[in-house]
Amino acid sequence: MTITTLFHRRRSILALAAAMALAPAYAQSTVQLKHAGGTTAVPANPKKVIVLDITTLDNLAALDVNVAGAPTASASNKPLAGRLARFNAVPKMGTLFEPDFEKIHAAKPDLIIVGGRSQAKYADLAKIAPTIDLTVDRANLVDSARANVSLLANLFGKQARAQELQTRLDASIATLKTRAATAGTGLIVLTTGGKMSAYGPGSRFGVLHDSFGIKPAVAKLDTANHGQAISFEFIQKTNPDWLFVIDRDAAIGREGASAQKFLDNELVRQSTAWKKKQVVYLNALNWYTLGSASIGALQENIDQLSAALAAAQVAQAGR
Repeated sequence: MTITTLFHRRRSILALAAAMALAPAYAQSTVQLKHAGGTTAVPANPKKVIVLDITTLDNLAALDVNVAGAPTASASNKPLAGRLARFNAVPKMGTLFEPDFEKIHAAKPDLIIVGGRSQAKYADLAKIAPTIDLTVDRANLVDSARANVSLLANLFGKQARAQELQTRLDASIATLKTRAATAGTGLIVLTTGGKMSAYGPGSRFGVLHDSFGIKPAVAKLDTANHGQAISFEFIQKTNPDWLFVIDRDAAIGREGASAQKFLDNELVRQSTAWKKKQVVYLNALNWYTLGSASIGALQENIDQLSAALAAAQVAQAGR
């Protein structure tokens, strides 16, 4: 065997060894993610991520993860507010209902995330780049929201932060449920455009009853997305111990009478909730826009409810 032959054979062996060493790295360059739309191979720790879901944006803000593209908050290009304001400087990729496919394609993303209002565009966006759907399961909202946070934390290497957030969330839920056990009944009311709807267990806002432990003033209400249309007389007859109010007009930036003014009615004033000053005006961004589906929204909602119940119990003990 000549020296030249030995040299070429040695080089081939080294090349083969290098390829074998790199094989696991290439095999691990993508991860299989199970999500609401199925299972998708996604680049590990993706660098260029476009998010078309407000809830996911809020979760990423909590995990301190930046994105390469985000939706406008509405068709009127209203700036994102609160915790989401950090994403106002991010390139906009259309609305939740109408993504800008040309911009998204030109951005060459490693990953696209949809959910909720943008869920319907999943199939079209998946043709551009790996896409996952993080729509929450409303029937099991808290666990579904926790699972989404864990998925994002594992994908972006933020496990410690996620564990911190989830530990606090679990402790807060336990405290709220203890206080709710003796708080009496509650009714969720959404006001919008001079009208109102009520929501109960199993509805889009049913987490108040299903997971937080507030006893429903009415056991069965229409669970449709728009709730059950009600009147001031309905509140009077139902007579809940607590009224939990969501002002939709405030959430979408529409002008009109506030929920506080709208509910200041002779019939509503006869309810136990009004007489005891147990009317809680819920954070419209957290409940309506985010649907209580992000860990930040859940935590703030629980804190607000828990504080209201605790204050009432202290006041009652002092009488």
